[in-house]
Amino acid sequence: MSNPIIKQENIVSQIHFIRGEKVIIDVDLAILYGVETKVLKQAVKRNIKRFPVDFMFQLSNEEFQILRSQFVTSSWGGARYRPFAFTEQGVAMLSGILNSKRAIEVNVEIMRTFVKLRQWLSSHKELERKLDSMEKKYDGQFKVVFEAIRLLMKEEVKPKHKLGF
Repeated sequence: MSNPIIKQENIVSQIHFIRGEKVIIDVDLAILYGVETKVLKQAVKRNIKRFPVDFMFQLSNEEFQILRSQFVTSSWGGARYRPFAFTEQGVAMLSGILNSKRAIEVNVEIMRTFVKLRQWLSSHKELERKLDSMEKKYDGQFKVVFEAIRLLMKEEVKPKHKLGF
């Protein structure tokens, strides 16, 4: 496999969990694809039948404010419109309407990233099931060990560092 046009870590950092879905916001997709956000949105609007609500949805004002508050320096600055959020299927559909070489390569990497993320989440759940099974099998003397392992498995929420002084 050749060097990807964009690193998976850069893609993972753009994936948000909104309404129970893993999504990427239109502004972030536009940056990844190397196009202006309005160009991406125009392409979507010209092909709106390809984007049902389970492929793409517009953020509510509250969701938009929460998302904006997570970033000290927002790339959405003076956005007048609430952004669109694209699920994995919506991103896949974008590949059919954005045909530049970069868009195709970025789309392939985004799809690979979603697959790896799904595999990671699946293996995490499997590990938790195995721990539950082992905990039931062994007596109380290992309770501390199981508690320590569960603490290590919990996803660490790191506070966002403010930039500047």
